[in-house]
Amino acid sequence: MEMLHHKDLKLYIFYCSNCIDGDELSRLFGEEEGDEHKIISLPCSGKADLLYFLKAFETGADGLALVTCPKNECHYLEGNLRAPKRAEQANTLLEEAGMGGKRVTVLPMNGNGMEGIVSKLKIFREKIRGMS
Repeated sequence: MEMLHHKDLKLYIFYCSNCIDGDELSRLFGEEEGDEHKIISLPCSGKADLLYFLKAFETGADGLALVTCPKNECHYLEGNLRAPKRAEQANTLLEEAGMGGKRVTVLPMNGNGMEGIVSKLKIFREKIRGMS
């Protein structure tokens, strides 16, 4: 029986510290063998700067996810509304650089809580694996 080999992935996960416990996220998401993920806390998802995203790719990221507060529940009024705009800017620049334009995603928290986010992160990881 031949085993399928896949490219090891490096994912960056930025998250709003007001809506998620980073340690719990790390424990529940887990790394697949060979893959690496970096989980980075932000005081608000609106603080995720385009330069942070580009730096992640410069240092070898294959994909980047940004976890935000639920819509209309930002602790800083509009942070989670700015986040998708920044992700779109990053995807546009990555597309122009020839890397593909769907390597940055925004995942708002919802009624499914942490399990819902972890499920979406696993789907995103497989999507990125297909692109690499």
